[in-house]
Amino acid sequence: MGQKNRIVPGGLYYLTMTVVDWVDVFTRPVYKHIILDALKFCVEKKGLQLYAWCLMSNHLHMIAAAEEGKNLSDILRDFKKFTSRQIVEAIQRENESRREWMLYRFHLAGKYDPKITNYKLWQEGNEAKEIHTNDFLDQKLDYIHQNPVRAGWVTEQEYYLYSSAGDYAGQNGLVPVVLAL
Repeated sequence: MGQKNRIVPGGLYYLTMTVVDWVDVFTRPVYKHIILDALKFCVEKKGLQLYAWCLMSNHLHMIAAAEEGKNLSDILRDFKKFTSRQIVEAIQRENESRREWMLYRFHLAGKYDPKITNYKLWQEGNEAKEIHTNDFLDQKLDYIHQNPVRAGWVTEQEYYLYSSAGDYAGQNGLVPVVLAL
């Protein structure tokens, strides 16, 4: 990982995790729920402090930190490894019309990576940007929550189920978050 995207302990980060080749994996509920369950597990058991998130069709945005004594890089590594394995298994198991094409893309992406056994779902890195100011935090919160609106999926950000926008509008979201107010 390059110096510009290094995650240091104690920092709050804006993160983007992207599927290889921008494959639209998260168009089916089964794959979305793998991400939701993994986020919940990381919050409840691994020390992830999640302030905002939004799952799009081929990437996940988050504003996150790690509890004291925990390492955000390790949490993200484990999250990506687990979700990659679970999603590939689900693609193989489900009645997926794009199965062969998606598995081919993921196999090809990992073919020359010595860390990958069979399939690579996530691109390298997390595009980590440390948040140092309230203005930058506000900008990234707005960007994350407006993503589904800009995509034309909803007219109001709090209507999008797969993000924390509802939490910031006073609703209970699908994944527990710490409100950054």
